[in-house]
Amino acid sequence: MDMPKLHLESTQGKLGLNIQQPIQEIQQPQAELELEQPAAILEISTIKPELSIDTIEARADLDLMSSIRRTAEVASYSRGQLLEGISRRAGEGDDLMHIENGGNPIVMHAKQSGRQPYSSLGIKFIPSPGSVKISFQPGKVNIEAQPQKVINNTKINKPIHEYTPGKVTTEMLQYPSLKIDWQV
Repeated sequence: MDMPKLHLESTQGKLGLNIQQPIQEIQQPQAELELEQPAAILEISTIKPELSIDTIEARADLDLMSSIRRTAEVASYSRGQLLEGISRRAGEGDDLMHIENGGNPIVMHAKQSGRQPYSSLGIKFIPSPGSVKISFQPGKVNIEAQPQKVINNTKINKPIHEYTPGKVTTEMLQYPSLKIDWQV
């Protein structure tokens, strides 16, 4: 017995894709900078230093005195010499009044008056130590600074964005088919 035979013939379907790529453009304009920095407020106050140098005694040691001081010194010296002369003459008068006690007061007075006093040979430092008086008051500087804030008027520009979406289209390049034959 003969069996019928089936004969199948198929064709695959083919699908075609048309792709149009998307287009994207982005531009970023630069920002417009406007910055300003005001100067700080600066206040400076000073207290001046004081230096005081007193050389009155040092100048006196060098024999450079003011007229008032020179006059006072001469007056003091003169008064001392006067008192010394009065004392010496009173002593001599007392010696002469008591001549009866013996001795020779006139010769003794002549010897004392005729003798020169010895001068000392010593080293003298001029001006004397401590004769220059120095006084110093230090000064001060006060600085106050007040910073100022930055003035920022910067303008930010938004990006420019253009986008064209892509497209995909399909088409059938070949349709599928199936043929069936049978034979006995």
